[in-house]
Order: sequence, then C-alpha cells, then structure tokens
Amino acid sequence: MSTSGPGHRYTPDVKLIEQDPLAHLLRVLDLEYHGDTSGEDVYSGESMHQPNGRVYGGQVLAQSILAMGRTVDPARLPHSLHAYFLRAGDINQPIDFAVERLRDGGSFSARRAHAYQSGQAILSGIISFQEDQEGRNLSIPMPDVEKPENLPSAFDALGHIDHPVAAFWTRQSAFDVRHVDSSIYLRPSKTPSTTQAVWMRSRGPVNADQLTHRALLTYACDQIMLEPVLRGLGESWMSPKLSVASLDHAMWWHRDVHVDEWFLYVQQAPTAQGGRGLGEARVYQSDGTLVATTVQEGMIRLPQG
Repeated sequence: MSTSGPGHRYTPDVKLIEQDPLAHLLRVLDLEYHGDTSGEDVYSGESMHQPNGRVYGGQVLAQSILAMGRTVDPARLPHSLHAYFLRAGDINQPIDFAVERLRDGGSFSARRAHAYQSGQAILSGIISFQEDQEGRNLSIPMPDVEKPENLPSAFDALGHIDHPVAAFWTRQSAFDVRHVDSSIYLRPSKTPSTTQAVWMRSRGPVNADQLTHRALLTYACDQIMLEPVLRGLGESWMSPKLSVASLDHAMWWHRDVHVDEWFLYVQQAPTAQGGRGLGEARVYQSDGTLVATTVQEGMIRLPQG
C-alpha cells in the first residue's frame, strides 16, 4: 500500500541540518497521520539526509516505533521490538507506515507495522507494549570504563576530513559518539577484538515523552551495532569493497531511558559467517542503570582472503 503522491521528492538543506541536527531529526520523526485506511492506522514521514541516498535503518525503526506507539494507550510503553529490513529505502521518497492493532490485553498491547515506499515494504516489525507494573529487579552491573568527558568524539576523529560521509557522522549527526577504545572509522584496531564500548548522547536536550526517547535510543543503536564484527575481523569502515546492511533488529527496553544524558553501549560480536555478522549490546545510563538490550544481524561482505 502507499498513500503518498509518487511525484513528491524531498531535497534536504544540508547547511540547515548542520545548524541543528537534533532539531532536524526530531522533525523527521514527527509523522503525519493519514487516518484509518482498510483497518490500519496510516502515517507518513520523510527521511534524514544520507550520503549514499539510502534510508538509514535506525531512522525507519524509530519512525515505526512512534507510529505504533501513537495507537496505544500512552501509559503503555514499548518493551520489546522485532523487525526485519526488507529492502533499501530511497531518502528522496516519503515512507508510509501502516499499523495493525493486534491486541490490547489487561497489561500488554501488541502492534504490527509495515513501512512502504512506492507500494513495496521496506521494513516489517512488531512491538509489545506494557503498562508500568511492580516487579523485582535484577541486572548485570555496568563495567568500569573511562568516562565520556575524557574521550575523543567522532568529530575529533573525522571533523578535519573533507568527505560527505565524514560530514554526516560529525556535523550532521544528532548524537555525540565516543569510543572507549580507538574508533575504527579510518583504520582497523591495532588489536582485533570482538568487544567494544561506546558512549553516546544527543547533541542537546530532548523535551519529549518516553516513547520518543525510546525511539531515539533505537535510532542511535543502528549506527554502531555491527562495529564489533568489523573490529573482530580486523577491518574498519574504510576497508576496500566493504558492503554492510542491517538485516534484522531486536530490542528490549527494561527501564526508562533519557538520550540527552550519556549512555553506554557494551557490545560484543559472538559470530560472523556466510557474509553475515551478529552484534549484541547492553545499554546503560551513566549512573549504571541497565535500560536496554539489543541484537542485530547484518550482511557484511568483504573480499575473501
């Protein structure tokens, strides 16, 4: 299905994005509601600028979360997400989100959404929502790592490079990204490892509801989920003939998250084979609270040998 006109094309103003990338991201996530069509709630939205012209997976995930969440009682928040990336999206075309209301029980609600461009599905996902309830607590402690204030940012690593991709991850990024160990933007790690830790925080306050903060956390996740695979293989984002694409994404939110405070990804890559790699991460707020767990499988193609 598709509700948007086929002639619509979005042309981003890159200079405007660089003035306030967080405000631009929040505008992109502000979906337009088209009403109930054939038993489904339909929303539409635009895309973030991307140097390769393809829709960023974290963006369409975040938009899907918001579309599904807007059909649920606000007292119920997402606690579990499972989604598949089906096709590459085009940033110049709008995206339609069709939400199916699967169930509203006594404590939980379930929603399914498909994201479409030109009538073809680019993402399919399902989310379970739960109202706030009492329960006993247990969580793995956050490891003791260097604080973000003492670490270089992505801008420090890439800000001096005159390249569209470098500009995207620095001047146009809504998040400050800081690797506890050396980044692998430009070159492989001196010591290959299947683990890494990364701090992130939005570049400014986010005055929004908890649903939006959880969607923004998912948005941020996607850009680093497969890095431990590359790090373990002794590769970097600059490796010749590297081809990477997200295949699916699962996420569990355990507690409230605030993306305008520092949060830490504790990551590992348990396996890579058959042109695919698996990335896992535990997400902590800076006070040590475990707020989410996420897993992603991706296509990672590199020259053999």
